[in-house]
Amino acid sequence: MTQAPILTVTLNPALDISTGAEKVVPDVKLRCDAPVVDPGGGGINVSRAIRIVGGQSTAFVALGGTTGRRLAELLEAAGLDWREMRAPGETRQSLAVMDRDAALQYRFVMPGPEWQSGDVGKSIAHIIQAAQPGGLVVLSGSNPPGVPDDYAALLAAKLADGDAGLVVDTSGKALRAVADGGHNFALLRMDREEAEGLAGQPLPERADTARFAASLVEAGAAQAVIVARGGDGNIIATPKGAWHAEAAKVDIVSKVGAGDSFVAGFTLGLARGLPPDQALGLGAAMASATCMTPATELCRAEDVERLFAARVVTAL
Repeated sequence: MTQAPILTVTLNPALDISTGAEKVVPDVKLRCDAPVVDPGGGGINVSRAIRIVGGQSTAFVALGGTTGRRLAELLEAAGLDWREMRAPGETRQSLAVMDRDAALQYRFVMPGPEWQSGDVGKSIAHIIQAAQPGGLVVLSGSNPPGVPDDYAALLAAKLADGDAGLVVDTSGKALRAVADGGHNFALLRMDREEAEGLAGQPLPERADTARFAASLVEAGAAQAVIVARGGDGNIIATPKGAWHAEAAKVDIVSKVGAGDSFVAGFTLGLARGLPPDQALGLGAAMASATCMTPATELCRAEDVERLFAARVVTAL
């Protein structure tokens, strides 16, 4: 199946370590299961999920130190096509621990190395060189310390000359910095809590969310805006309308990577020429499929195929 080129960007990757213990309590040594180690970070997870369902992408990753070398080995083992930029310090680690007694998962995420202005400029230059005309660039995950909140806007301005669309999945101050309009991203994605923070009011109903997402499109923040409403599914607004994709009813094992899998599915759908509402359905299917797997395993292709075939997407 033909598709447009996809470049994923991970400025702050992590060596993801997941394990479990019978019970998580303070002040004692916890005897844990043998760890599972995966390459992590928003863009990396997007590329991993795209590959699982037969798509193609190139992962641009900033790596540094001994942890960075270990992560590079995992990228190779995963069969990803990837490009490296030297990070200014040691690549971070993250730890997920499942408390089996309480059926709760605890996640510990480190901040990553401090970037300087020269590192920021170098990364943008590398991305512009790697991006292909007519393709999509996915900027997903947290920014390392020192990277400005408006990094996505800076990158979008440079990508505009090369006719590549920018998909942005961010949060916090970085989201506020780019949601004020004028950037014309291909896609801006956020969750319900982030949307309510930007709106300055609750968005209890789907129609409320759709109107807010449409207002961001009208302001020129992006050509499409997606708001994830958790168990209530996902809503997209574009200049041509708004749609809602239901979240499939599945047994949830772990939500780790579900958001990244959603971005992977939606971006791959666009790259394959699907209309926005059907790309939304593919993203929802991949997110639900990822919730069915443990720790950082992401989705299984057969689950995605089944859930996408049963998708429920309605116009709002």
